[in-house]
Order: sequence, then structure tokens, then C-alpha cells
Amino acid sequence: MLYLYVKAIHIIFMVTWFAGLFYLPRLFIYNTEANLRPEEERKALQGQFSLMIKRLWLGITWPSAILTIIFGGWMAYLYGSVPLWLKLKLALVSLLYVYHFSLHKLYLEQKNGLYKYSSDQLRVWNEVATIFLVTIVLLVSVKDAFSPLWGIISLIILISLLILGIKMYKKFRAD
Repeated sequence: MLYLYVKAIHIIFMVTWFAGLFYLPRLFIYNTEANLRPEEERKALQGQFSLMIKRLWLGITWPSAILTIIFGGWMAYLYGSVPLWLKLKLALVSLLYVYHFSLHKLYLEQKNGLYKYSSDQLRVWNEVATIFLVTIVLLVSVKDAFSPLWGIISLIILISLLILGIKMYKKFRAD
């Protein structure tokens, strides 16, 4: 019974963590694009975006990432074993934390007025969280019925659709 409550709390914090992982890069994009505005407008926009970024990152995303790992670890302990699907999930979650830390680096750069990446590059980086979410949820849903072949095929299709969507959006914006 305790396991189910811990699992529910883990899922709640995972959802709030992903909300931050999805929205933060969008704010980075808007903050970067504000550089193209006249100075007065740029200052106002970047001031607002910087405040939003700070509150989202430090007030929601970081605490959610920490609580996700705490409740995930507790849940794994209560589960009692580490089957293959869980090993794969833990590997993906480890990579997700690498992505999280890459966003932290971007957060610090933009906080210091350094804009190394274009809005197009940030749009691509924004989709990485989607790939992790879909892959992890599918893996956890199918568990031991996971097929590496179908997993790879599904991942290739997902990435192809995301790339197509980014290209279509870029073309749409240019028109």
C-alpha cells in the first residue's frame, strides 16, 4: 500500500519537473529573441523573462527534480528488485538529469547576459525533454514486454516527427 502512495507522489513530482523542462527552454527562446528588439523593449522583455525563468527554475523545476529522485529511489527500494526495464529507465533518467544540468548551464549563461545559442538551436534543444518523456513513459508502461527493436523504431519515428515539426514551424514563421 505504501508503494502505491510513494509511486503517486513520484509521478506528481515527475509531472511538475517535466512542466519546467518543457517551459524553461521556451522562455530561453523568448529571452534570446528579445535581443532583436529595440533597447527599451529588449530591457523590459528580458527583465520580465529573467524573473519568470528564475522563479520557474528555482521554485518549481529544481525542487521537483530533487523530489522526483527522492521518491523514485524510495519507490525502487520498496519495489525490491531491479528488472531490465527498470535498469533501462534508470539509465534514461540519468541522461535526463544530464539534460537538466545542461538547462542549468543555459540558465546561468542567460542570467549573466550570455546568449550563445540562436532561438532555432534552442527550439531543437526544447524537444529533447519530449523524447525523454515519451521514451520513459512507454518503457514504464510496457515493462517486461519492452521490445528493443520496436523501442528504437518508435524513437526514430518520434525524432523524425519532431524534426519535421520544427522545420514546418520555421517555414511557417518565415512566411
